This record gives sequence, C-alpha cells and structure tokens, in this order.
Amino acid sequence: MAEGIRIDKWLWAVRLFKTRSLASEECKKGKVTINGISVKPSREIKEGETIQLRRPPITRSYKVIALTENRLSAKLVPEYMVETTPASELEIVEMQKHMSIFNRERGTGRPTKKERRDLDDFFDV
Repeated sequence: MAEGIRIDKWLWAVRLFKTRSLASEECKKGKVTINGISVKPSREIKEGETIQLRRPPITRSYKVIALTENRLSAKLVPEYMVETTPASELEIVEMQKHMSIFNRERGTGRPTKKERRDLDDFFDV
C-alpha cells in the first residue's frame, strides 16, 4: 500500500459517495474536514486519522483503519473504516426521520380535511 491516498479517492472507495467527483465537490465546498480543518480533494490521508463529513443536520465522523484505492463491496467496508459519530448526533437523524411525515412537500397545497384532522389529533390541538 501507498504511504497516503487522496481523500476523494478513499471516500469513494469506502462507499461514502456514489462517485469520486461527488467526493471531490464536497471537499471543495468545505464539507470534509480532518481535525477541524477543511481539506482539498488532493489531501493525502493516513491510517488512524479521523475524518468529519458534514451532512446537515449532523456531522458524521469516521476513523480510517486501512487505505484502499479500489472501490470495496459493502461487506468489506468495516475493515477499512469505523464510524465514530456520537450517539447524540445519530438521535437527531432519527428524530428528523419521524418528523418528516409532517413536513409537506413544497407546492402540494393546503392539507385536506382528513390530513388536517390527523395533524390536529397528533398534536392534540
């Protein structure tokens, strides 16, 4: 293995992004950080580093266990990284999943009578 590997290539290889160009774009936007410092797509990472990936509403953290340039099957990903995101952050995602049923798509108009009654029952208004 090489001493270091480009972060955009590694993020794509461990299936955090669907394409390498998406990984590069996120790095350029400043959404990928190492030790609180945003990194360029060409930044080389090493084993043992912790990568933070900002995906609103939370920031996910991953620890690099091993390096690879080749895209992995989903079964092999745990051998190359481990998620170190705090449980409190993951709870935010769970809460948002449950709240999404009450968020209406933009442009769908007002709720129907039945939807309004269901909302009122849920919120005990």
